[in-house]
Amino acid sequence: MVVPAKKITRLDYGQFLLSSQVNYTLTYFADHAQEGSHDTLKRFLENDRITPNLVFDNVKDQLITSQNAYIVFDDTVLDKRHSHLIELVRRQWSGNQKAVIKGIGVVTCVYVNPDCDKFWVIDYRIYAPQDDGKTKLDHLEEMLRNIVHQKRLPFYGVLMDAWYATMPIMKQIARYDKVYYCPLKANRQVCESPDGGYQRMDSLAWSDEEQAQGKALHIKKFPKGHRVKCFRLVLSSKRTDYIVTNAVDQSSTEATREVCGFRWKIEQLHREVKQVTGIERCQCRKARMQRNHIGCAFLVWVRLKALADELGQTIYALKQGLLSDYMVAQLRNPTLKMSLAA
Repeated sequence: MVVPAKKITRLDYGQFLLSSQVNYTLTYFADHAQEGSHDTLKRFLENDRITPNLVFDNVKDQLITSQNAYIVFDDTVLDKRHSHLIELVRRQWSGNQKAVIKGIGVVTCVYVNPDCDKFWVIDYRIYAPQDDGKTKLDHLEEMLRNIVHQKRLPFYGVLMDAWYATMPIMKQIARYDKVYYCPLKANRQVCESPDGGYQRMDSLAWSDEEQAQGKALHIKKFPKGHRVKCFRLVLSSKRTDYIVTNAVDQSSTEATREVCGFRWKIEQLHREVKQVTGIERCQCRKARMQRNHIGCAFLVWVRLKALADELGQTIYALKQGLLSDYMVAQLRNPTLKMSLAA
């Protein structure tokens, strides 16, 4: 009598991504699972539908909300440079690689609570304009509306990269009575006087007082009277950021630098989810299978983040701890025993 293969669930696949250290392919899973086969795994990824809402459902009870919180938006590219047949893969700029590579773009959203210095991923979108016609800006606007109208999370402001610092996005944030802090590219046209006289951002002169307290500006093509406060942050001898905010009462460059520091939380998310969940390592060709894999990888990160906070450890310590347990067991009772000639 042939025993049918066990049906694979989200929990099974998530456990595999959480436990595996190097290989995240379906073949590797099937080779090591006591029940299930490559075909049952393939059917699971083809037929399931793991959505961003499911990720939020798993994280919402962990959230520590605050009126002082920041919503952080950014995008990352899942490196698929050696892929030729994966449906979601397209050539796009990778900030991590500083080059145009083949990959899957993911726009992410993080909730940062500065009161307790913790953060959580609360939303994400797959960048696939060939499928839905949406730009990265469209995805950000959609997620922002969802936070305000559906999730109804309290927050003070929005942090984002220069790519998203567009008039529609900044005006939308202002309509929600929220503040934004975002860098502008050095070639953006701005003026200090209400009468015009636009010039490149990086050609502005800065007095010592303005360097410490910022200066009021108008950005070209923005509505008349829409003034912003600009701060010049010197990060290194080769990099200077120009941060603008609609919090016109902000008068401290150092306070602005501290606020902008919260943006690095989303970089931490991108680094961790790539290094501990295998989010880039799925070789399946179909878009639905890739979407389910990516969603499950975020669920694994959510679980690891919760455990790390509970145990006072890092995500990396938890993941590598599995190898430590293996090493202890092998030294105590080795599977492959060493021998030496006398």
